[in-house]
Amino acid sequence: MALKHEPPTTPYHSAQEALRVLETVARNSSGVTDTELARRTGIGQERLTTLLRMLRREGYVEQITDGAYVAGETLARLGSAHHREQALSDKLQHTLDRLRDSVGAAVYMSRYVDGEISVTQYADSPATPKVNEWVDFRSSAHATAIGKSLLTQLDHAGRRDHLARHKMARLTSRTITSDRLLLSRLEAQPPTVPVLDLQEYAVGTVCAAVPITAGSTVGCLALSLPVEHAHRLRQAADTLNRNAAPVLLSMTI
Repeated sequence: MALKHEPPTTPYHSAQEALRVLETVARNSSGVTDTELARRTGIGQERLTTLLRMLRREGYVEQITDGAYVAGETLARLGSAHHREQALSDKLQHTLDRLRDSVGAAVYMSRYVDGEISVTQYADSPATPKVNEWVDFRSSAHATAIGKSLLTQLDHAGRRDHLARHKMARLTSRTITSDRLLLSRLEAQPPTVPVLDLQEYAVGTVCAAVPITAGSTVGCLALSLPVEHAHRLRQAADTLNRNAAPVLLSMTI
Protein backbone atom coordinates (compact mmCIF):
# COMPACT_ATOMS: atom_id res chain seq x y z
CA MET A 1 0.00 0.00 0.00
CA ALA A 2 1.53 3.31 -1.08
CA LEU A 3 0.73 6.40 0.94
CA LYS A 4 1.34 9.72 -0.73
CA HIS A 5 0.88 12.73 1.47
CA GLU A 6 1.71 16.32 0.61
CA PRO A 7 0.19 18.63 3.22
CA PRO A 8 0.30 22.40 2.66
CA THR A 9 2.09 22.86 5.97
CA THR A 10 3.81 20.46 8.33
CA PRO A 11 2.87 20.25 12.04
CA TYR A 12 6.20 21.93 12.81
CA HIS A 13 5.43 24.94 10.60
CA SER A 14 1.88 25.17 11.95
CA ALA A 15 3.17 25.13 15.53
CA GLN A 16 5.80 27.78 14.73
CA GLU A 17 3.15 30.02 13.18
CA ALA A 18 0.88 29.46 16.16
CA LEU A 19 3.72 30.43 18.52
CA ARG A 20 4.15 33.70 16.63
CA VAL A 21 0.46 34.40 17.10
CA LEU A 22 0.57 33.52 20.81
CA GLU A 23 3.65 35.68 21.42
CA THR A 24 1.84 38.65 19.85
CA VAL A 25 -1.33 37.99 21.85
CA ALA A 26 0.64 37.62 25.09
CA ARG A 27 2.29 41.01 24.56
CA ASN A 28 -1.11 42.72 24.26
CA SER A 29 -3.04 42.05 27.45
CA SER A 30 -5.89 44.35 26.36
CA GLY A 31 -6.44 42.30 23.20
CA VAL A 32 -5.35 42.34 19.57
CA THR A 33 -7.50 42.05 16.46
CA ASP A 34 -7.01 39.51 13.69
CA THR A 35 -6.10 42.34 11.29
CA GLU A 36 -3.37 43.51 13.65
CA LEU A 37 -2.21 39.91 14.17
CA ALA A 38 -1.88 39.43 10.42
CA ARG A 39 0.16 42.62 10.13
CA ARG A 40 2.48 41.85 13.05
CA THR A 41 3.04 38.16 12.32
CA GLY A 42 3.11 38.33 8.52
CA ILE A 43 0.70 35.41 8.32
CA GLY A 44 -1.94 35.61 5.60
CA GLN A 45 -5.54 36.21 6.67
CA GLU A 46 -6.85 32.85 5.50
CA ARG A 47 -4.06 30.93 7.22
CA LEU A 48 -4.42 33.09 10.34
CA THR A 49 -8.15 32.31 10.53
CA THR A 50 -7.35 28.58 10.55
CA LEU A 51 -4.72 29.03 13.26
CA LEU A 52 -6.99 31.16 15.45
CA ARG A 53 -9.76 28.57 15.15
CA MET A 54 -7.35 25.90 16.38
CA LEU A 55 -5.98 28.11 19.17
CA ARG A 56 -9.50 28.95 20.38
CA ARG A 57 -10.53 25.29 20.31
CA GLU A 58 -7.45 24.32 22.34
CA GLY A 59 -8.01 27.16 24.85
CA TYR A 60 -4.82 29.07 24.01
CA VAL A 61 -6.68 32.26 23.07
CA GLU A 62 -10.10 33.72 23.78
CA GLN A 63 -12.10 36.26 21.82
CA ILE A 64 -13.51 39.15 23.84
CA THR A 65 -16.62 41.22 23.13
CA ASP A 66 -15.00 43.61 20.66
CA GLY A 67 -13.63 40.69 18.61
CA ALA A 68 -10.03 41.05 19.79
CA TYR A 69 -8.01 38.07 21.02
CA VAL A 70 -6.50 37.65 24.48
CA ALA A 71 -4.56 34.83 26.16
CA GLY A 72 -6.70 31.85 27.14
CA GLU A 73 -6.70 29.56 30.17
CA THR A 74 -4.56 26.85 28.54
CA LEU A 75 -1.79 29.32 27.74
CA ALA A 76 -1.85 30.61 31.31
CA ARG A 77 -1.67 27.08 32.78
CA LEU A 78 1.13 25.86 30.53
CA GLY A 79 3.05 29.11 30.88
CA SER A 80 3.09 28.82 34.67
CA ALA A 81 5.81 26.89 36.50
CA HIS A 82 3.27 25.78 39.12
CA HIS A 83 2.06 22.22 38.33
CA ARG A 84 3.21 22.68 34.73
CA GLU A 85 4.03 19.00 34.17
CA GLN A 86 0.58 17.89 35.27
CA ALA A 87 -1.06 20.62 33.20
CA LEU A 88 0.92 19.50 30.16
CA SER A 89 -0.01 15.85 30.69
CA ASP A 90 -3.69 16.74 31.09
CA LYS A 91 -3.62 18.96 28.00
CA LEU A 92 -1.92 16.29 25.87
CA GLN A 93 -4.40 13.65 27.03
CA HIS A 94 -7.32 15.87 26.12
CA THR A 95 -5.80 16.47 22.69
CA LEU A 96 -5.11 12.75 22.18
CA ASP A 97 -8.69 11.91 23.14
CA ARG A 98 -9.95 14.36 20.54
CA LEU A 99 -7.58 12.94 17.93
CA ARG A 100 -8.77 9.41 18.72
CA ASP A 101 -12.34 10.47 18.03
CA SER A 102 -11.35 12.40 14.88
CA VAL A 103 -9.43 9.55 13.26
CA GLY A 104 -11.51 6.70 14.66
CA ALA A 105 -8.42 4.86 15.90
CA ALA A 106 -6.26 4.40 18.97
CA VAL A 107 -3.66 7.21 19.12
CA TYR A 108 -0.21 7.14 20.72
CA MET A 109 2.33 9.76 21.79
CA SER A 110 5.91 8.46 21.77
CA ARG A 111 9.37 9.86 22.41
CA TYR A 112 12.96 8.72 21.95
CA VAL A 113 14.67 9.24 25.29
CA ASP A 114 18.20 8.15 26.24
CA GLY A 115 18.42 5.79 23.30
CA GLU A 116 15.11 4.06 23.91
CA ILE A 117 11.53 4.27 22.63
CA SER A 118 8.89 5.30 25.14
CA VAL A 119 5.13 5.44 24.57
CA THR A 120 4.35 8.25 26.99
CA GLN A 121 0.59 8.60 26.52
CA TYR A 122 -2.18 7.05 24.47
CA ALA A 123 -5.91 7.32 23.91
CA ASP A 124 -8.04 4.28 23.15
CA SER A 125 -11.61 3.13 23.75
CA PRO A 126 -13.69 -0.04 23.45
CA ALA A 127 -14.45 0.95 19.84
CA THR A 128 -10.79 1.87 19.10
CA PRO A 129 -8.64 -0.60 21.08
CA LYS A 130 -4.88 -0.12 21.29
CA VAL A 131 -2.56 -2.66 19.72
CA ASN A 132 -1.57 -5.64 21.84
CA GLU A 133 2.07 -4.98 22.80
CA TRP A 134 3.10 -8.59 22.45
CA VAL A 135 6.72 -7.58 21.88
CA ASP A 136 8.16 -4.65 23.84
CA PHE A 137 8.07 -1.53 21.66
CA ARG A 138 11.60 -0.72 22.88
CA SER A 139 13.00 -3.75 21.06
CA SER A 140 10.79 -3.67 17.95
CA ALA A 141 11.50 -0.27 16.38
CA HIS A 142 12.33 -1.95 13.06
CA ALA A 143 8.78 -3.30 12.79
CA THR A 144 6.54 -0.53 14.16
CA ALA A 145 5.40 2.76 12.66
CA ILE A 146 6.32 4.42 15.97
CA GLY A 147 9.83 3.02 15.94
CA LYS A 148 10.51 3.79 12.28
CA SER A 149 9.19 7.35 12.65
CA LEU A 150 11.48 7.98 15.62
CA LEU A 151 14.46 6.40 13.86
CA THR A 152 13.96 8.61 10.79
CA GLN A 153 14.52 11.61 13.03
CA LEU A 154 17.94 10.37 14.19
CA ASP A 155 21.12 10.74 12.18
CA HIS A 156 22.66 7.72 10.44
CA ALA A 157 24.97 6.96 13.38
CA GLY A 158 22.06 7.14 15.81
CA ARG A 159 20.04 4.68 13.74
CA ARG A 160 22.93 2.25 13.50
CA ASP A 161 23.54 2.52 17.24
CA HIS A 162 19.91 1.67 17.99
CA LEU A 163 19.82 -1.29 15.62
CA ALA A 164 23.11 -2.58 17.05
CA ARG A 165 21.55 -2.66 20.51
CA HIS A 166 18.25 -4.25 19.41
CA LYS A 167 18.27 -7.39 17.28
CA MET A 168 15.88 -7.17 14.31
CA ALA A 169 13.69 -10.19 15.01
CA ARG A 170 11.15 -11.43 12.48
CA LEU A 171 7.79 -10.76 14.15
CA THR A 172 5.57 -11.51 11.13
CA SER A 173 6.17 -12.60 7.54
CA ARG A 174 6.25 -8.89 6.59
CA THR A 175 8.91 -7.79 9.09
CA ILE A 176 12.10 -6.33 7.61
CA THR A 177 15.11 -8.02 9.20
CA SER A 178 17.85 -6.63 6.96
CA ASP A 179 19.48 -3.60 8.56
CA ARG A 180 20.75 -2.49 5.14
CA LEU A 181 17.22 -2.53 3.68
CA LEU A 182 15.70 -0.82 6.72
CA LEU A 183 18.36 1.90 6.82
CA SER A 184 17.86 2.52 3.10
CA ARG A 185 14.11 2.95 3.57
CA LEU A 186 14.56 5.20 6.59
CA GLU A 187 16.98 7.37 4.63
CA ALA A 188 14.48 7.69 1.76
CA GLN A 189 11.49 8.46 3.99
CA PRO A 190 10.16 12.00 3.25
CA PRO A 191 9.66 13.93 6.53
CA THR A 192 6.09 14.97 5.64
CA VAL A 193 4.89 11.46 4.70
CA PRO A 194 3.48 9.24 7.48
CA VAL A 195 5.53 6.12 8.22
CA LEU A 196 3.57 2.88 7.91
CA ASP A 197 3.48 -0.52 9.56
CA LEU A 198 1.42 -2.90 7.42
CA GLN A 199 1.23 -5.97 9.67
CA GLU A 200 5.00 -5.86 10.24
CA TYR A 201 4.65 -5.79 14.04
CA ALA A 202 1.45 -7.75 14.53
CA VAL A 203 -0.73 -9.76 12.18
CA GLY A 204 -4.14 -8.10 11.99
CA THR A 205 -2.98 -4.54 12.74
CA VAL A 206 -1.86 -1.62 10.54
CA CYS A 207 -0.34 1.60 11.86
CA ALA A 208 0.86 5.04 10.77
CA ALA A 209 3.06 7.61 12.53
CA VAL A 210 4.04 11.24 11.96
CA PRO A 211 7.01 13.09 13.53
CA ILE A 212 6.55 15.79 16.17
CA THR A 213 10.00 17.02 17.12
CA ALA A 214 10.39 20.01 19.41
CA GLY A 215 13.95 21.23 19.82
CA SER A 216 16.09 18.26 20.86
CA THR A 217 13.04 16.17 21.81
CA VAL A 218 12.38 13.48 19.21
CA GLY A 219 8.75 12.38 19.20
CA CYS A 220 5.94 11.07 17.06
CA LEU A 221 2.19 10.62 16.96
CA ALA A 222 0.86 7.28 15.79
CA LEU A 223 -2.40 5.42 15.26
CA SER A 224 -3.36 1.78 14.93
CA LEU A 225 -6.26 0.11 13.13
CA PRO A 226 -7.46 -3.47 12.74
CA VAL A 227 -6.45 -4.77 9.32
CA GLU A 228 -10.10 -4.91 8.25
CA HIS A 229 -10.04 -1.10 8.46
CA ALA A 230 -6.83 -0.78 6.41
CA HIS A 231 -8.80 1.05 3.71
CA ARG A 232 -9.14 3.95 6.21
CA LEU A 233 -5.40 4.20 6.91
CA ARG A 234 -4.70 6.86 4.27
CA GLN A 235 -7.46 9.18 5.48
CA ALA A 236 -6.73 8.54 9.16
CA ALA A 237 -3.01 9.28 8.67
CA ASP A 238 -3.85 12.50 6.82
CA THR A 239 -6.15 13.58 9.65
CA LEU A 240 -3.49 12.73 12.24
CA ASN A 241 -0.87 14.76 10.38
CA ARG A 242 -3.17 17.77 9.93
CA ASN A 243 -4.06 17.76 13.62
CA ALA A 244 -0.61 17.12 15.09
CA ALA A 245 0.18 20.82 15.53
CA PRO A 246 -1.67 21.21 18.87
CA VAL A 247 0.41 18.37 20.35
CA LEU A 248 3.65 19.91 19.14
CA LEU A 249 2.52 23.32 20.34
CA SER A 250 1.95 21.97 23.87
CA MET A 251 5.50 20.64 23.88
CA THR A 252 7.06 23.95 22.86
CA ILE A 253 5.31 26.39 25.22
